[in-house]
Amino acid sequence: MTRRRRDPRQLAPADAVERYLRRRRSDSTEKSVHGWEYRLKLFVEWCDAVGLDEVGQLEGYDLDEYYEVRSADVAPATLEGEMWTLKTFLEFLEDIEAVDEGLSEKVRIPDLDAEDRSNDTKLSTDDAVALIEYYRNDETAYGNRQHVFLELAWFTGARQGGLRALDLRDASLDENPYVEFRHRPSTGTPLKNKRRGQRPVGLPEETADAVKEYIDEYRYDVLDEHGRSPLLASSQGRPTTNTIRVWSYLATIPCLHGPCPHDRDQSACQWTEYAHASKCPSSRSPHQIRTGTITWLLNEGWPPEDVAERVNASVKTIEQHYDKADPEQRRRRLRERMENRRRPLLKNLTLTNE
Repeated sequence: MTRRRRDPRQLAPADAVERYLRRRRSDSTEKSVHGWEYRLKLFVEWCDAVGLDEVGQLEGYDLDEYYEVRSADVAPATLEGEMWTLKTFLEFLEDIEAVDEGLSEKVRIPDLDAEDRSNDTKLSTDDAVALIEYYRNDETAYGNRQHVFLELAWFTGARQGGLRALDLRDASLDENPYVEFRHRPSTGTPLKNKRRGQRPVGLPEETADAVKEYIDEYRYDVLDEHGRSPLLASSQGRPTTNTIRVWSYLATIPCLHGPCPHDRDQSACQWTEYAHASKCPSSRSPHQIRTGTITWLLNEGWPPEDVAERVNASVKTIEQHYDKADPEQRRRRLRERMENRRRPLLKNLTLTNE
């Protein structure tokens, strides 16, 4: 009996991605594979949304349409990475004859200057203060999920993976409150720097109080697939990284605390909706909140070494990628550090022997 071979063009997008990732795992790091998995997951979700059930249905127009959709949601540097990943994935599908030859060449990739690859966008201190004060003072918003997400993101400066990884047991909210970031790869929540990323991070009393309110009144009492109790919980359990990003965009919409800076009618604006919050030019991702926090801490006079320990990054990384202070803020910061830390040493710079 002759075995009937499956037509590779009939592969579902999700199955094709899984096949591609299996091939890449043998010669790639887990971090790289995870990045490709996330980028291609977005593409699979888009295919499902538009009714593309088989990879053999893909045409050049579809790739251009996907480019248009993603370019409206992400920064140019992020778009560049996503399109390169899609191109490589399609090259694999060409190799196994699942799509038309040459389809990968139709993937549009943005042509970026070096400065375009440096994203200076951050949640500004003024906006963060205004948002947090809004949440703390509005009875209908106090302690809700957006409020607590923003409190934790701003005051810890943690990566989105770290926030997602927090369990109820990791929050000590009474005397000297803090949250503990722990590396738990076997149950689905690794930290970027693995065990070196494990650390306690202290919280202001006001943040701890908001988290208590959230736990008592708003948090879904659920377990994740590993039987753990996520601190930031969705109705289904532990949120995905994409869900965390959506919560971040919703938490930072500026019209929560004032008039819309883009002259839109809030009651009719789609950007306030769950599915469209990322399109608001003033909403911010978890990474942009982290960048804002680090800049704020440095401007407040925290030594770079202390900031680095708090947010689990090297001083060099902070200086190169996260410190987005304007030139005047940097000059003021350096003057203050000179006065506070170096001025006392000047008394030793004498040319006379005493």
